[in-house]
Amino acid sequence: MFANVVASTATEAGDAAGSSFDIFNLILPLALAFLIFSMFRRQRKAKQQVTEMRSQMEPGAEVMTQFGLFGTIVSIDQENNKAVIELSPGNTATVHTQALSKVVKQEPAGDLDDEPSVAAPDTIATTGTAGTAGSTAAETPEETVARLNRENNRNNDN
Repeated sequence: MFANVVASTATEAGDAAGSSFDIFNLILPLALAFLIFSMFRRQRKAKQQVTEMRSQMEPGAEVMTQFGLFGTIVSIDQENNKAVIELSPGNTATVHTQALSKVVKQEPAGDLDDEPSVAAPDTIATTGTAGTAGSTAAETPEETVARLNRENNRNNDN
C-alpha cells in the first residue's frame, strides 16, 4: 500500500517533469528476483545436507532422533523407510528414517585434554545416607555401581 502511494506520488512528479522512469519499476523486479534466487539456493543447500547425512547413515553409525534418543543403527529398510536403532545393549527401537535427525560424531578421548574443562569442586556432597558425603566426580563406573548397591542394601535393611 505504501509502495503504491509512493509510486503514484513519484509518477505525478515524473509526469510533471516529463519523465516516465520510476525507480520502483526497477527495484521491485530486482528484489523479487533476489528473493526467488535465495529461496532456491537455501532449498538446494538443505537438500544437499540431507543427502550427505543420509549417506552417512549406515549400520554402526551413532545417530540422534528428532525426539532426542541416541542410538546405533542396526539396520535400515529403504523400501519401508524404517530404521532399527539400538538404544542400549539389547534394546532396539524401530523408527521412521525421517525421524533420524543427525549423525553423531564421536570425538576421541585424547582430544578432551585440549579443551578447557570446568572441574567440579571437591567440596560437593552427594545427597543420600550418612557416610556417602564427598565428591563422586572422579568415581569410576564400577565404584558407582558398588556405592549404589551399598546404599540400596542400607535402605532395604532399614
